[in-house]
Order: sequence, then structure tokens, then C-alpha cells
Amino acid sequence: MNSTIIYFNILLPILYSCTFGIYAFDFWKGGKRFTNSKRVFLFLTLFLHLVYLLCRTVFFNHPPITNVFEIFTILAFSVSFSYFILELVTDIRGTGPFIIIISIIFQIISSVFIKETPVVKDILRSNLLGIHVFNALVGYSGITVSAVYGFLYLTLYKDIKLNRFGLIFNRLPNLEVLETLSYYSAVIGFIFLTFAIIIGIIWLPKAFPNFRFTDPKLIGTFTVWIIYGIGILSKTFGKWRGKKVVFLSIVGFVIAILSTMFTNFLSTSFHSFY
Repeated sequence: MNSTIIYFNILLPILYSCTFGIYAFDFWKGGKRFTNSKRVFLFLTLFLHLVYLLCRTVFFNHPPITNVFEIFTILAFSVSFSYFILELVTDIRGTGPFIIIISIIFQIISSVFIKETPVVKDILRSNLLGIHVFNALVGYSGITVSAVYGFLYLTLYKDIKLNRFGLIFNRLPNLEVLETLSYYSAVIGFIFLTFAIIIGIIWLPKAFPNFRFTDPKLIGTFTVWIIYGIGILSKTFGKWRGKKVVFLSIVGFVIAILSTMFTNFLSTSFHSFY
């Protein structure tokens, strides 16, 4: 089993790079030669990555959440997984390179530095904790993808205002579609983050009888969840359109990043297991 894990650890950056190459080639050439095959290749990469995560869980007898480089490989998976769901929902396949490159970076970092933690706290062996963390990371990945589409929206908007009609203008979907992609990504992130919060509420009292709801990590997560909840409701029922939706997505992403940095490096939280 250990040799299989090592093999997958080497293979995954190659698979993500090949997947990125196929999507990037189609974007650059503007053709439809790999329209269907690139989705199949992305699915294959995600499937093998999932097998790798399951193998680590079984072989080391704990979910792959015991160190930052295990988290990086889950982030690599969850970013592309969020995009894959989005592509299935919208059938828009031309923006993959801007998302998959994030997975490449995360997976390369993980593959180069990952190692087995010799001593693992009992709490990190909880499968319910693993599911909680997985949902949270997919949720934040959806938020990240939403922000990427927000930046693409603003880039295209600026090019149109300046009458620059180059590769970005010719290859990217129109502004309305980019806004929709950003919104759907935010919805995906919000749904998985909701699952993570629900699982956390169920699991927390059992794992930490003396936990407090004033914990910085909980406050940060709830803040991000509320921001995106307001944005989704405003888009759905308040008829928000255009840059309002995009700006809210980007602002929510920035708050999520700042919250994560603050709670992980500048504050004390029961979430600090490592």
C-alpha cells in the first residue's frame, strides 16, 4: 500500500499538469478538438486523486488532515472538484485553465513536502472530523473559484471599456456568463460550507465539551458563511446584477483569507491540532 501511495504522490502533479495542458491548448487555439476528452481527463484525475486520499486514510489509519501538506493535497482536489461540478452544471468548459492551475500549485507543494506524521493525536483519527474538514475545504475552494471568475469578469470588463479585443475577449465567455459562473461557484462553496458547519455543530460537543462559540475560527467561518448567504439571497431574490455580485464574491474571498490567516497564525483556537 505504501508504494502505491508514493506512486500516486508522483503521478498526481503529472495528471493535473496534463489536464491543465489540454484545457490551456483548447483555450489558446479556440477550437473544440478536446471539448469532451478534457472533461474525461479531469474526471480521471479527480478519481485517481480520490483513490489516493482513500489509500492514505486506510494505510495510515487517519484522514489526511494531520499536517499542512496533507491539507494542500485536499485543497488541490477540492478546487478542481468544485470546478468539475460547475462545468457539469453549466456545460461551460473554456475557463478550466484559470482554475486547474491552482490545483497544480497545491499538489506540487504537497507532493514535494508531504510526509507521514509519526505521532497523531487521537482526535485527528476521527472520520467525522475528516468529513467536516473535507466539506470545509471544498466550501472554501468553491469560494476561491467564485473569486477567480470575479477577477476574470473585472479583467474582461476593463478590456471592453478600453476597447481591447484580444485573446481574453475572444476566448472568455461574456460578462453575463462570467457573473453566472461566479454565482454558481459561490453557491457550491456555500452548500459545502453549510455541511461543514452542520457536521461541526454535531461533532464539537463530543470532541470538546468545553468549547466556546466565541472561538475565532468559528466566528470567522460564520462571518464568511453569512456574507455569502446574503450575497446568494440578494442575487436570487433582490435581483442583484453585474459588478455588485462580483465585488461581493471578491470581498467575501478576501475576508475568508484574512480570517484564515488570523485564526491560524495570530490567535489561539481549539482548531489548532498540529
